[in-house]
Amino acid sequence: MSLETTTESVASTIVVSFPDELSAWGHDQLTADRFVNYLKRVHDEVAVGDEWEEFLDVGCCGDSLTLTLRVEDLEPAGATVLASETDLEFVEREGSVNGGWCVQSKDGPASSTGTQRKQ
Repeated sequence: MSLETTTESVASTIVVSFPDELSAWGHDQLTADRFVNYLKRVHDEVAVGDEWEEFLDVGCCGDSLTLTLRVEDLEPAGATVLASETDLEFVEREGSVNGGWCVQSKDGPASSTGTQRKQ
C-alpha cells in the first residue's frame, strides 16, 4: 500500500463473483485462506467490474482450473484499495470454468449448481 493510501480508500469488504459451474471442490479451493491471501497480495487496486483471470490448482494429477472472478461490490462505496484487512465475500454468477478435472475425467467433481458441462 502506498503512503498516499487513506483509510477511506481501503475496502472493508469486496464481493467477488465466480462461475456457477465451479465444483464444490473448486469452491473449497477458491475460499481457502491461502487463495484469499494470494488475491489480496496480487490485486492492490480494485473497482467494481474488474475481472481477474485466475487458476486453481487441481493437484498432482491434473491441469489448472481457469476461471474469471469479477468484483461485484465494494464497501464502502468508492473504495479503491484491496488490503490485508479487507474481507472477501464470494457469490455465484452464471458462467463456466476451463480445465481442471473435467479435462481428465467425466467423473470429476460435480458442479455445485448441477450445470457443469460434461466434455
